[in-house]
Amino acid sequence: MGRIVLNQVTKTFDDTQVIPPLDLTIQDGEFTVFVGPSGCGKSTLLRMIAGLEDLSSGEIQIDDTNATQLKPAQRGLAMVFQSYALYPHMTVRKNIGFPLRMAKMDPAEIDRRITAAADVLNLTDYLDRRPGQLSGGQRQRVAIGRAIVREPSAFLFDEPLSNLDAALRVGMRLEISELHKRLKTTMIYVTHDQVEAMTMADKIVVLQAGVIEQVGSPLELYRSPKNRFVAGFIGSPKMNFIEGEEAAKHGVHCIGVRPEHIDVSAQSGEWSGIVSVAEHLGSDTFFHIHDSGIAETLTVRADGEVDFKHGDRIYLTPRADSIHKFDAQGLRL
Repeated sequence: MGRIVLNQVTKTFDDTQVIPPLDLTIQDGEFTVFVGPSGCGKSTLLRMIAGLEDLSSGEIQIDDTNATQLKPAQRGLAMVFQSYALYPHMTVRKNIGFPLRMAKMDPAEIDRRITAAADVLNLTDYLDRRPGQLSGGQRQRVAIGRAIVREPSAFLFDEPLSNLDAALRVGMRLEISELHKRLKTTMIYVTHDQVEAMTMADKIVVLQAGVIEQVGSPLELYRSPKNRFVAGFIGSPKMNFIEGEEAAKHGVHCIGVRPEHIDVSAQSGEWSGIVSVAEHLGSDTFFHIHDSGIAETLTVRADGEVDFKHGDRIYLTPRADSIHKFDAQGLRL
């Protein structure tokens, strides 16, 4: 079991309320990602669930038990931090089994759990090595293994991939997703990287200044963002926003068009502009357009074979069924 419910949870530091009253339900077995810009409160919220931060008011329930006043060790949760926090003088085997030895568990049961976790994480061949003999990705797997052996009702991940290089981040992202499918245990994952959120989550919680802007599946947030903040945060490259006369043609304050929903041509189109930068990535090319007369800069995502270059005039046509409309308050219409 791993159902977690937050009822009117708040957090105040001195006179500053960083988490206004907040309600959220995370279902058993769900992979939920908290995402938002730095300082939005996502890590604070995770630490409140873990018991590492006190609530200013409100209640946290874990599997229908009021856990608000429970100590972290009593909540049945396991946390994986950004830093691996491994003991350098201990072997991988001893690092993974450390929380069980502290709990004075039977040695035979400790060995069973270590063996099972190492098998799941492909660490069997490294159990007798020390952390200094491992790669960054392997050290992160050891930290995850230390959480797995506790057999928690939920895993809490606080930006666990931030210390890894780009290639390792992609690999570990896949490994954590596969781990969730195998274990079927509730996971709450904090990141500022919306690509991680989109690729890993069953449910995304988008936060801004401690407020939940929207909750939904990755595709729900991509296709139907509730407001301009979510529309601009979800999707890579970010959505283009256009105000003024062009938006007025649609009868709204602002329209939004994702870079991948703009068709390009060398001959004609609804808009035109000059290529400032062309980023050729192989399968895709990103064009950054200026002098369009409708926005300071437009970003377009095209097929990798499209070969415009700096200084070329390019013609653009937004797909009519993919234009998002926003009112003056930023709410999607």
